[in-house]
Amino acid sequence: MEGQLETGSVLRTSGGSRYQVRALLGAGGQGEVYEVKGADGLYALKWYYPYMASRTQKDILSRLIGKGAPSAAFLWPQDLVEGDGSSFGYIMPLREGRFHGIVDMMKRQAEPSFYTVCRAAYNLTDGYQKLHAMGYCYRDISFGNVFFDPDNGDVLICDNDNVTANGGEESTVYGTPRFMAPEIVLGKAKPSRNTDLYSLAVLLFYMFMMGHPLEGKLEAKIRCMDIHAMRQLYGEHPVFVFDPVDRSNRPVLGYQDNVRIYWDLYPKHLRELFTHAFTDGLAQPNRRVTERQWMDAFASLMNGIMHCPACGAEVFHDEAKADMHVSHTCWSCGKTVYPPFSMVVGKKRVLLSRNTEIYAHTLYDNYDMRTVVGRVVENPRNPEILGIRNESGENWTYIRADGQQVPVAVGKSAAIARNTRICFGNAVGIFE
Repeated sequence: MEGQLETGSVLRTSGGSRYQVRALLGAGGQGEVYEVKGADGLYALKWYYPYMASRTQKDILSRLIGKGAPSAAFLWPQDLVEGDGSSFGYIMPLREGRFHGIVDMMKRQAEPSFYTVCRAAYNLTDGYQKLHAMGYCYRDISFGNVFFDPDNGDVLICDNDNVTANGGEESTVYGTPRFMAPEIVLGKAKPSRNTDLYSLAVLLFYMFMMGHPLEGKLEAKIRCMDIHAMRQLYGEHPVFVFDPVDRSNRPVLGYQDNVRIYWDLYPKHLRELFTHAFTDGLAQPNRRVTERQWMDAFASLMNGIMHCPACGAEVFHDEAKADMHVSHTCWSCGKTVYPPFSMVVGKKRVLLSRNTEIYAHTLYDNYDMRTVVGRVVENPRNPEILGIRNESGENWTYIRADGQQVPVAVGKSAAIARNTRICFGNAVGIFE
């Protein structure tokens, strides 16, 4: 495949940095992406087609480069490269080979665990939250712009050259079909944080349910998915496939089975968020599920995964059950799964299985799901007795059932037992 740039050619930035073209990686609607070599390693270069290399696009890039990336999750424009005449492109980090597209998960070319899907969803939502907090709108959240590591849930968000100020009109990008908010489909609104939130909800539904939230019986009846059919299905008369009132668009047996099967695997609180996103959130942009609401839900999912003792399958604990210790049924083998001890910190709960990692988000009022502050370990004298090892960097206080207080230094452990507590400073964990 031949591109606009010759292999081996050298391009320079306005600051004098040199990049040598090594290979054409791919092409899209706006331009081509190349692997290039700089003084300190390999990068990616997006080079615009002449008809897309507008002054407006260059201005957008200059502002993005000047402000910097919201987080390391973004393959953000780093430097502007100009060629002869009006042609130009930009340098960004090169995507590592460990990252896969969300479509790979849909095609079963990547099969992450439930835990990894939850972590990827958390990291993805966290990235967009940081972007929105900077006053930006992404404009085109969809399959093609997101990559994830199926082993650990790390994410990369690409194609950031269309990011603009929230509600800004510099870009001509309005979104990707099937992901655009109804008001965008109908031409009643411009891209904004609110339309991003809708697109994000669609992407998350795909990740968890392996299908589209509006494609049920009404989609199955369509014989030609032309622009008129899409306007009707996604804009004029969108109906959630699990709308609690309108049952006209339920998934069709034998045709839309993924959504039917996966929906029942998740706890009630996640299903309620999706229901809100695609009922109230369809017609009321200001009532869409926020990034923080999604992140709280995904953190809760990660903290509530059990493993079936018979087949090893991941089973989500459902706090909607009246009794915390009531048994669950394994979706994979049908055997009974009993919840282990748990620790409640405010409104958060984490199940305490062997080797469970406790993150800063669980103990403190933040959204840090990377920093491990505690770990469930076995008692060296009796492996049946579990405890929490302090890995936080600060001393804790263990409060026994009789009220006696015992210090828990960094590196030491506190036994997990009923009617006991741990004081983490500003937070208290209660064992149940």
